[in-house]
Amino acid sequence: MTLFESTVRPVLFRLGGGDAEAAHEFTLHRLAGLPAPARSLMRARYATSAPVEAFGVRFPNAVGLAAGMDKNGIALPAWPALGFGFVEVGTVTAKAQPGNDKPRLFRLRGSEAIINRMGFNNAGAAALATRLAALGPIGVPLGVSLGKSKVTPLEEAVEDYLTSHRLLHPYADYIAVNVSSPNTPGLRSLQDKSAIADLLKALVGPKPVLVKIAPDLTEPAIAELLEVCLSHGAAGVIATNTTLSRDGLAQSDQPRATEAGGLSGRPLTEKARKVVHFVHTETGGRLPIIGVGGIMEPDDAARLLDAGASLVQLYSGFIYRGPALVRAAAKAAANHQAASAR
Repeated sequence: MTLFESTVRPVLFRLGGGDAEAAHEFTLHRLAGLPAPARSLMRARYATSAPVEAFGVRFPNAVGLAAGMDKNGIALPAWPALGFGFVEVGTVTAKAQPGNDKPRLFRLRGSEAIINRMGFNNAGAAALATRLAALGPIGVPLGVSLGKSKVTPLEEAVEDYLTSHRLLHPYADYIAVNVSSPNTPGLRSLQDKSAIADLLKALVGPKPVLVKIAPDLTEPAIAELLEVCLSHGAAGVIATNTTLSRDGLAQSDQPRATEAGGLSGRPLTEKARKVVHFVHTETGGRLPIIGVGGIMEPDDAARLLDAGASLVQLYSGFIYRGPALVRAAAKAAANHQAASAR
């Protein structure tokens, strides 16, 4: 057990009477306030150099921070210091929105899982663009995850995404198109063939555009979506988002199973690996994959890379394991790269 797990995590998990969102906000603001000397010390401890290239972007290591952790980019300088080789901010929408009613974030500790129904709570694309312009480069590649504003009708989704894209693509090393969150009504219908084709026609340009898919799609539906991605210039796929399934929960967490929202963490580990493997096989490796979902141990990252991922991202694993997992996963990825090169 690491120092984070034995000492820091219990304190964080008690904040706000055990409210997960209170701990999340507390952590973000403490990280945002870290002085440069503290970030340098953290970087010396956690950063791993194992460069990898994907969709034309060079990453210092293969382990990134998934979207959802820092929606508004308030703690961006801290994430590279914690060892992340890239950071994905958002999901951000064209219009600022408060998200769904609280409580909307739940820990399922027996399952090492999280349920969230945040609903793309964010300050809006213009606010993020202003912050990124003032901040400048953060030292690692930056991805920006775009979603649809809740008040925007589905038939106007393309223009909504395009508004965010116009504001934010100058600051991004890649753009992630989030059409797979279960927490915005109707959003997942944008994974349909015609809808994703329209989005890609509008968004594909000088910056790589990746499509984030749900783990709950059938293989035929994924295959159809991949065909559109390949024919309309998508640079890659992010697999996967959270799941609506409640399979794999510990008995102690069954009372929480009825909470609405997407499930992440350990119950998603194998499902994410299978989707990554299917995407890699179906495309013959032509679409780079960012593998995300249930990476709780370094071996989970290695298995996603074995399945065909070029990069991986952490979210729930970081919450439960802390920065030691970032370092360990990056080293596992480096070992995987070295073995693949032999």
